[in-house]
Amino acid sequence: MHQAALLGGVIRDAQHYGWDVGQPIQHDWKKMAEAVQNYVKSLNWGHRVQLQDRKVKYFNIKASFVNKHTVCGVAKGGKETLLSAEHIVIATGGRPKYPTHIAGALEYGLTSDDIFWLKESPGKTLVVGASYVALECAGFLTGIGLDTTVMMRSVPLRGFDQQMASLVTEHMESHGTRFLKGCIPTHVQRLPDGKLQATWEDRISGKEAMDTFDTVLWAIGRVPETRGLNLEKAGVNTNPETQKILVDSREATSVPHIYAIGDVAEGRPELTPTAIMAGKLLAQRLFGQSSDLMDYSNVPTTVFTPLEYGCVGLSEEEAVACHGQEHIEVYHAFYKPLEFTVAERDASHCYIKMVCLRKPPQLVLGLHFLGPNAGEVTQGFALGIKCGASRAQVMRTVGIHPTCAEEVVKLHITKRSGLDPTVTGC
Repeated sequence: MHQAALLGGVIRDAQHYGWDVGQPIQHDWKKMAEAVQNYVKSLNWGHRVQLQDRKVKYFNIKASFVNKHTVCGVAKGGKETLLSAEHIVIATGGRPKYPTHIAGALEYGLTSDDIFWLKESPGKTLVVGASYVALECAGFLTGIGLDTTVMMRSVPLRGFDQQMASLVTEHMESHGTRFLKGCIPTHVQRLPDGKLQATWEDRISGKEAMDTFDTVLWAIGRVPETRGLNLEKAGVNTNPETQKILVDSREATSVPHIYAIGDVAEGRPELTPTAIMAGKLLAQRLFGQSSDLMDYSNVPTTVFTPLEYGCVGLSEEEAVACHGQEHIEVYHAFYKPLEFTVAERDASHCYIKMVCLRKPPQLVLGLHFLGPNAGEVTQGFALGIKCGASRAQVMRTVGIHPTCAEEVVKLHITKRSGLDPTVTGC
């Protein structure tokens, strides 16, 4: 759906390159949604076929623990199946959560799980939240031409570099997404005409406001799927606040032969690729005579907002908290992608920053890239940073012209940021 939104921009650019594209450009939600849903269904089917080919038994049942070595699974029809094993891996992930304390939230709201399965366009949409899920959803909804509003209680993209996060939201705002900053929803109700009336409090002014929407989308975080597992029967410990499972460096829980990987595990990045790699390494340790552990440092990721934000390593805030302001040097620059020139696109938010130790050889602590194809760019530089690249080594890397990625190896401007030294988060 992010790609669908990007294609809309490309079509608008096409006329600058000599293509005769009819106006106005129309988008068909139903056709897009059907294609996306069919693709996801084909993936599910493909996984089942692969399991069968490898003689892996697959049970479509909802399981919970009976004891340390046994789970009981219940099928849709109610039939129960007992399964016992020497090793058990919990990889149940998480689900989007609803703010159940807000009247009408559950009755009338949707989550990111739902919006991808809508058969009809969500229309004018209120997205509540400031996570990467919230901004990604709001970004592609705006991109396909829908009236979209984001309600943020506090800061966007908490846990990410906040300068980069501000640039992401500034770009979205300048390209049509409306932001309600410092606001919290109080209730949602359905009007006689079927519209949803959302009411919120502006915590800055203290005033109450309201507006009507076709869809209210909650993107306020996720909760791990642990409550129905009967973990206490197996003796598996969880964090009472987050309900996530406590694990060690081997992904083992408080019960040595029960493991947890992915979003359900405490302190792990909520990213699919990290769960996949953790699972592969766990399987190799259990059955392949390997001792390799998952390394959760310098994990690259990308936020697929309209202007993509890729990063690997520490944010500037984290670097300062870990090493002290006086030991950090930041190299940064704005740049203009070549593909933006002929189409006269706004490039005012395309930005790169490299966070380094000031002491030579200036180890690169973090790289942050805002621009087209950020995921592809970040994936490439992630290897170097994982291997302990210094700024000098990055600067000696020959750029590929005329790519956006070459801008990273051309960074030469330095700054000393005025970050609050009390920020913590090493």
